[in-house]
Amino acid sequence: MPTPEKKSASGTSVRRNPATVRARNNASELQESQMLREKIQTEYAEHTEGQLALDIYQTPTNIVIVAPIAGVKMSDIDVSITEDVLTIKGKRYLEFDIPEEDYFTQECFWGDFSRSIVLPTSVDASRISASFKDAVLKISIPKVEKVKTKIVRIKSE
Repeated sequence: MPTPEKKSASGTSVRRNPATVRARNNASELQESQMLREKIQTEYAEHTEGQLALDIYQTPTNIVIVAPIAGVKMSDIDVSITEDVLTIKGKRYLEFDIPEEDYFTQECFWGDFSRSIVLPTSVDASRISASFKDAVLKISIPKVEKVKTKIVRIKSE
């Protein structure tokens, strides 16, 4: 591949290393990509609620959901279950006022958050229990015993 040439301000030809040209183009594309990603994240954050990170596991008798929810009072958390969908909602209040231009980094989410999950197995929603200790919400829902296949004898009429 021939080396790209460019005329300098004085009119003389300047040879450019193709690897340098590619590196500059890649850096420019990376910078544009990063700017676009930040713009999308900002627009997305302005129109959505925050989400919770969850651990979901089973014991022999229960489905257990664990959610660390730092900075939220127990009274600001709602847990509901409808059929096979569990929903956790809440609000994290920003209790101090820092001007936007004074932040170096702002990664914490403040405001409404929610998370809905489809439960992986049938549960007895009437026996759900929840506790909140050391900023960790723990929800336990008893599993419904699986119905065993029943053989139906057919009678002749």
